[in-house]
Amino acid sequence: MGGNSPCASCKLLRRRCTKDCIFAPYFPSDEPHKFAIVHKVFGASNVSKMLQELPVHQRTDAVSSLVYEANARVRDPVYGCAGAISYLQNQVSQLQMQLAVAQAEILCIQMQHEPVMPTSQTGPDDDKSFLLQNSLPHQYLNYGSSSNAIHDSLKRESIFGDMIS
Repeated sequence: MGGNSPCASCKLLRRRCTKDCIFAPYFPSDEPHKFAIVHKVFGASNVSKMLQELPVHQRTDAVSSLVYEANARVRDPVYGCAGAISYLQNQVSQLQMQLAVAQAEILCIQMQHEPVMPTSQTGPDDDKSFLLQNSLPHQYLNYGSSSNAIHDSLKRESIFGDMIS
């Protein structure tokens, strides 16, 4: 920063902030927690080397990623951000399953409200008529709501130890 106020890095490391400080543009003095956590997890020297190897236009995104990864590593020392990704992937899978159940229930309700086509208007070779007469009404008219059974089967423990519902 080189001006009146040193960057968060130089403040934490108790050194003079020069005008060519690699940390100054990315760790302002009003956000000391960002550099503190990155320094704790990765070390100032390693972060400095990473930033110097990157083109200037990529450094802001790199610092943002380092802050996110450092926070994830502090929250979950074993899995870090891989644990967060796994948790979110499990959530997506569960929501897709819930969506499939909801779509099946909608189809069931729609089938209950649609009248069955009379057999005299269509021939036995007609595929739609055959399905409506022989299989679909029997399957869907007696199909109860399965949301409770599915909901119970979705209750699993997450990698963070809490229950997912």
